[in-house]
Amino acid sequence: MPRTLLARTFLLLALLVLLTTAGWLSLFRYMDAEPRAREIAQLASSAVNLIRGSLFAAAPKKRPGLFREFMTREGIRLLPAEPEDQIEDMPESRFHRLLQAELEKRLGRDTRIAAAVDGVPGFWVSFRLDDGDDEAYWLILPSERAQRNVTNHLLSWGALAITLALAVAWLIASRISRPLKAMAQSAATVGRGQTPPPLPTDGADELRELATAFNTMASDLARHEKDRSEVLAGISHDLRTPLTRLRLEAEMSMPDPAARDAVVADIEQMEAVISQFMDYARADQGENRVPVDLNALLATLVDRQRAIGRPCPAELALLPEILGAPKSIGRALSNLLDNAWKYGGGMTALRAATVNDQICIEIADAGPGIPADQVERMKRPFTRMTDARTDANGTGLGLAIVDRIIRQHGGQLHLLANPGGGLLARIVIPVTPQ
Repeated sequence: MPRTLLARTFLLLALLVLLTTAGWLSLFRYMDAEPRAREIAQLASSAVNLIRGSLFAAAPKKRPGLFREFMTREGIRLLPAEPEDQIEDMPESRFHRLLQAELEKRLGRDTRIAAAVDGVPGFWVSFRLDDGDDEAYWLILPSERAQRNVTNHLLSWGALAITLALAVAWLIASRISRPLKAMAQSAATVGRGQTPPPLPTDGADELRELATAFNTMASDLARHEKDRSEVLAGISHDLRTPLTRLRLEAEMSMPDPAARDAVVADIEQMEAVISQFMDYARADQGENRVPVDLNALLATLVDRQRAIGRPCPAELALLPEILGAPKSIGRALSNLLDNAWKYGGGMTALRAATVNDQICIEIADAGPGIPADQVERMKRPFTRMTDARTDANGTGLGLAIVDRIIRQHGGQLHLLANPGGGLLARIVIPVTPQ
């Protein structure tokens, strides 16, 4: 069975049309057999009676000319029946059985029909000139008179009817599947954290109600997302101003350098937490999608890591451009590089290549890694582990930010065990984003 709803619905409708047509043709053939057999038997018996009357009425000298006239004008031949004749019977079918019965009823029980005699094909009908006559004759009619063929125009109309029925079946199937396919695409857009265009609210009542409910859900989600971003943006703005004042006051009024540095470090940590909240809230919202040169972006990130004293061996193949938000992609990759350096024991490696029309970017470290049963949980916001892979100072948003940005670009984030020990963060993005 095909996998798509369109193909399955069309296949079922086409099967229904073909079975209905086949049943109709079978019924037609069954119902047509008896009147067709009577018609052919009437023609054959009329020819036999005509020959009988002509032979009885014509003078013996004129009978050969009469035979030639029958053959020339009507395609009828007349031969005497011989005991040694090699007779080929008609096919065994209901139509030919009905034809035999009709001829026996009209010409007598001694009447026989054959498809060929002595290798000569035709519609052979035996008869006697008189009921008491021992000599029999073969009346040879054109073979097509004993054939039951469906006329060409009937076949043409039948083929046209099937074609029109299949076209209507395809139209029905497409009208059913089109709104469902559009809804599936919109649902995938919502799953990537984006707002899809409203679905058309037309068609059947059930589809119209479903589209209306989906549009309402999508607009509610978009409104909640906007409200959350505005709340977090307001919190950030309101907190950063007093934090800046606190930092200036600490640096200017606290004489003890150790205490001053501790207060400044706490304020910087609070600012970092606020920045992570903002990164998670905005993701790539407000950033236009443009062609992104991943080669240049990755090279810039590697140079930046090396500039701040973080050696980062890189194996970068030539990557195609994708349509995306460059700042968001750069933020996601920077988060992974920072996490790898922070928790990976100071050993970070970057690899990038194109595999099967997908861009694969891997960031590996030599840290403790993440247990396989904790991978999906660690992608959720505000989630931290209790081992050396995390600490109490984090917000638990780093991997959630990365996963959200990558999903918004139609990709996936995989957290795997590094073959050499540690964590392998693999980003897979299709060359043509969804």
